[in-house]
Amino acid sequence: MEISPMALSPITEIRQRIADLQDLMGKHGVQGALIVQRADLFYFSGTGQDAHLFVPVEGSAFLLVRKSLERALLESPLEDIRPLVSFSDLKRCVENVCHGPLKSLGMELDVLPVNNFRLYTQLFPDTDVMDVSPFIREVRMVKSAFELEQLREAARVNDEMFANVGEILREGMSEIEFAGLVEAFVRAHGHQGYCRVRSFNQEVFFGHILSGSNLAIPTASLGPTGGPGPNPSMPQGAGFKTIARHEPVQVDYLGSAGGYMVDQARTFFIGEPPAKFLKIHDVALAIQNAVAASGVPGARSESLYQLAVDMAEESGFSKGFMGYSHPVSFVGHGIGLEVDELPVIGRKSPHILKNGMVFAVEPKFIVPGEGLAGIENTFVVTEHGLERITRFPDEIRIIP
Repeated sequence: MEISPMALSPITEIRQRIADLQDLMGKHGVQGALIVQRADLFYFSGTGQDAHLFVPVEGSAFLLVRKSLERALLESPLEDIRPLVSFSDLKRCVENVCHGPLKSLGMELDVLPVNNFRLYTQLFPDTDVMDVSPFIREVRMVKSAFELEQLREAARVNDEMFANVGEILREGMSEIEFAGLVEAFVRAHGHQGYCRVRSFNQEVFFGHILSGSNLAIPTASLGPTGGPGPNPSMPQGAGFKTIARHEPVQVDYLGSAGGYMVDQARTFFIGEPPAKFLKIHDVALAIQNAVAASGVPGARSESLYQLAVDMAEESGFSKGFMGYSHPVSFVGHGIGLEVDELPVIGRKSPHILKNGMVFAVEPKFIVPGEGLAGIENTFVVTEHGLERITRFPDEIRIIP
């Protein structure tokens, strides 16, 4: 089996991530952490195999692998990787490292199913099981140079995808047909297809390709748009609507490389756009650029959100800002191994910008019955402010 060297996590990277988590565990009295969720497991071990990663508050972490040990040994740079023959062996291995029963054990309680949680509490009956997901998400919030390399590659391929849209978008094709052609392009460039979302019951396949009135359809999506989806079981994304002239067609897709994702949206029109959409698009660009100019290290996320809201209100289009019947209370979200990472650029957000944070800014306006105008790009916080890494031009693209 061949794996791209770019996708393999260096041991120095893994050690630093574990050390950062151990530092937070020590400050909050957590004796050890057991990590099982795939995105977190990959982040701290370098593999997404079926495994348990145990991180003691001091000392070396070890990986217990149920399936496949062969793959884990190939993918993870950790020195201590062992087979997990039975679930009961987990307790023995952990207590051997900790020289007896644990008083406190951290787990990802924001995503761990209740039945699984009960199994672990039965296995460790005298242990206080604590939630370490806030510490994990805090560590993951700041990206390293290695992670930024993955993100820049994801952005590069996504920019190529947007440049190719004009070659395949045609009047009369359905949204889902158009989506399939776009997806074929990025899959050929290594896109993983499935886009991980931490929030419960939120599933994303590449993103959303929507047109005209479908851009304004309310749905259960976490974002301002969602679309009809192919059926009620998957109620977001492209549907079977035919794409027509003079209506917005928005491609809001997640690029990926090495497990990392960027979020990016552009609007296309077949034929000239109505003047209203051009005007609203200019407002969205102004909001994005104002947030980018103010997004320096030390800036408060809630202040950036309020800046966006104030500009939307001044424009006269605030009724449809970030949704219409159910507007969302953010204008940006963290992005990386999952779509909904920290920081959140939103109302009452506690996050203060730091070097290395990565998030998507997406000022969007719903026009009921007609569609959407807006933009989305992924930015990284640097010492000089926000750097945009998704570089395809922001202007509305007109296809004759």
